[in-house]
Amino acid sequence: MKLKLQFVLALASAGLFANTANAQNAKASSIEGTTPFGPATQYRTWSIGIGAGVTNQTNIAGFNRANYEDLAWNLGYSAYIKKQISPSFGIKANYFGGKTGGAFKDGTQSFEAKTPWSAALSGEFQAANTNWRFFNSFIKPYASIGVGVMNSKTTLTTGSTSQEADGISKIYVPLDMGFKFAVAKGINFELGYQLNWVNQNFDGIRGGQYKNDLFTYIHGGLEFALGNGSKPALNNSNPVATLVNDYTLKYDDLKAQNDALNAKNQALQNQLDGLNSDLKDDDGDGVANKYDKCPGTPSGVQVDGAGCPIVVKNETRVVEKVVVTEADRKVVADAIKNLEFDLGKATIRPTSYATLNKVAELLIEKNFSLKLAGHTDNTGSRELNMRLSKERAESVKAYLVSQGANASRIEATGYGPDQPIASNKTADGRQQNRRVEFTLY
Repeated sequence: MKLKLQFVLALASAGLFANTANAQNAKASSIEGTTPFGPATQYRTWSIGIGAGVTNQTNIAGFNRANYEDLAWNLGYSAYIKKQISPSFGIKANYFGGKTGGAFKDGTQSFEAKTPWSAALSGEFQAANTNWRFFNSFIKPYASIGVGVMNSKTTLTTGSTSQEADGISKIYVPLDMGFKFAVAKGINFELGYQLNWVNQNFDGIRGGQYKNDLFTYIHGGLEFALGNGSKPALNNSNPVATLVNDYTLKYDDLKAQNDALNAKNQALQNQLDGLNSDLKDDDGDGVANKYDKCPGTPSGVQVDGAGCPIVVKNETRVVEKVVVTEADRKVVADAIKNLEFDLGKATIRPTSYATLNKVAELLIEKNFSLKLAGHTDNTGSRELNMRLSKERAESVKAYLVSQGANASRIEATGYGPDQPIASNKTADGRQQNRRVEFTLY
């Protein structure tokens, strides 16, 4: 019955693991980590552990089965300090103390071994910290094995006679296995089952079938990471979880930047769409929609600067000769002199509006016709210069029409670099060649 109880206690942690498997995904934050591939200095690598449990003179695996089959459950206690070398492996110095005992089934003989102290150096491996599938595991199986020295003093009782042996210190081998539970940052709860191979005289019977005696220690305890609490503990770190977390943070940051850039691009696109809508000429009468006061004019109908049809009365008209005065030419000359565009573009600068407005007033008042000729220097390709000269002439026409001038009386042509008025070999000559000529008639 006692052996069955021991078996149940030994498997308790395994049962808990099975019943709480779903907690792995819910405890993603239980695995601590910082920058992937970072140095060990960014972690806490030292920890201490304390524990307590029960001992007996047998084991569930059947190794070195003792002569004492009537088990006695006694208190054991332990502590250790550990240096974590990697997320999955550490070296620890163990202490164990307590008492172990047992008796024959017929009650004729029993023993009690007191262990004031023992010290061992062990290597510990944690499986879940290297598992790619359970990279955020809340529960971490572990196993450790080491070698050390155990001090024990055994009392052997036969019938009513007790004999206490002298204390001895011998080499022993502890093998520990179980589960760690990441209950908080830098803190683990432990459940373990430890086998201890000790000297042959541990149970008070010299000689016998086995070279060494063996007893078990079923225990629970807590492990605490030492050092700066702002740093993660290396023994709770999983490289896969750290890498995934780092990738997620960078992905979220890049996504936020991309979303902001898309929003800005959409705002610019909306502005461009609005501008295109303003300059669009749906009825094809030469007046943009924004300035067209008579939209939907039939094709071929002559319109004024506002886009409205010109009414021609059925009467004999006296055609007067167009006279361009010196004052008219000065208005045009001032406009040419002050006409400026943005560099490499057909956009008229606001400083040119005032003199262009006077040209528009002149065209409206005297019903002049105007020819606009765009010219460039020979810098760049001829195709680019032809297009730029044409666009600049058209830009001047569009502005004059927006101020009320008759679009049908304005002709815009681009000549590119074909009609220079100065040498293109000097900066001053090239400046003179970049022009828009106004011709009134």
